[in-house]
Amino acid sequence: MNDPHPRVRVWIRAGNAAARGPILERARRRGFRRFVDADGEPAAGEEFWSADDRAFRGGGAAAPTVVLRRRVTDPAGFEEVRAELRSGIPLAVAWDGERILPVETLVAERAHRAPLWVEAPTPEAAAGLLGALEHGPEAVVVEIRSVAEVDRLELLLDHPYRIPDGWTRRPVAGIGPAGIGDRVLVDTTSLLAPEEGLLVGSSAALLFLVLSEAAGSRYTRPRPFRVNAGAAHSYVLLADGTTRYLAELGSGEGVLAVRRDGSARSVRVGRLKIERRPLLRIEVEDGPERRTLFVQEAETVRLATAAGAVAVTEIGPGTEVEAFRQPPARHLGIAVEETVAER
Repeated sequence: MNDPHPRVRVWIRAGNAAARGPILERARRRGFRRFVDADGEPAAGEEFWSADDRAFRGGGAAAPTVVLRRRVTDPAGFEEVRAELRSGIPLAVAWDGERILPVETLVAERAHRAPLWVEAPTPEAAAGLLGALEHGPEAVVVEIRSVAEVDRLELLLDHPYRIPDGWTRRPVAGIGPAGIGDRVLVDTTSLLAPEEGLLVGSSAALLFLVLSEAAGSRYTRPRPFRVNAGAAHSYVLLADGTTRYLAELGSGEGVLAVRRDGSARSVRVGRLKIERRPLLRIEVEDGPERRTLFVQEAETVRLATAAGAVAVTEIGPGTEVEAFRQPPARHLGIAVEETVAER
């Protein structure tokens, strides 16, 4: 499964040599970290690849990686690409004319999950290709010709999209006081709907949908930019598909604002407020495991449940809460394949 947010799969190639510097500077400010034919040395967390007419090349001298480039101009050329991809050859494919349906075909039938890259001539084309068959290719290399196109690409990628199917309803097995702890308010730079929230939990394997404060209460005004997300140690799902501890979030980072219908969007963190507050421990059964969520004991903290939004002060044993299941093993927030037990 590809990351829910497509930004991490976009490679930017400055198609205007005269504007390359400003394009790369704006792209970095907008959170892009993968570049083709960039000048200088990559900063921490960035990747630079080179390109010629035959291939994209990266990985460094110690562990070189090559993705061969192919251009499809007719059905015969497409059949050649299909055969290469089925044999496991990493390919980057560009099209003259129609591209969405052919990309969907390649995504569906590539062998052994052979790396599939697609070249996009415009930001609009990149956005469509990333969603091919919901998963899309591993990477889209998009040609950017101006600073304005960087802004347009960001807007297209932050447009509402759908997260993969991982929803489940789990009955609350227990709920009770958990003493005083550091809870984290996440204030975003966006206005959230009452049914939007963040995916939070003590284990990355099962995250709870903690809703925004857009509804308010009888004694507080609505704060639609805020999610009273949970205790400092909790995981939260970011817009790029990784997880982060709530206490480690920083202003400007993209978190995933989610609705129970599966729609989601990237919203930016404006600030965190970490304060000592009384906490509740909510526990659910998840097969042989028990998963927990620690939240502030307050009427304005609401969870998504089978019956709709319910304040945590009103939740009891048997309440079915909405939760999102994903791979449990994480290394620096990135999903990895390994055996892990969290208790």
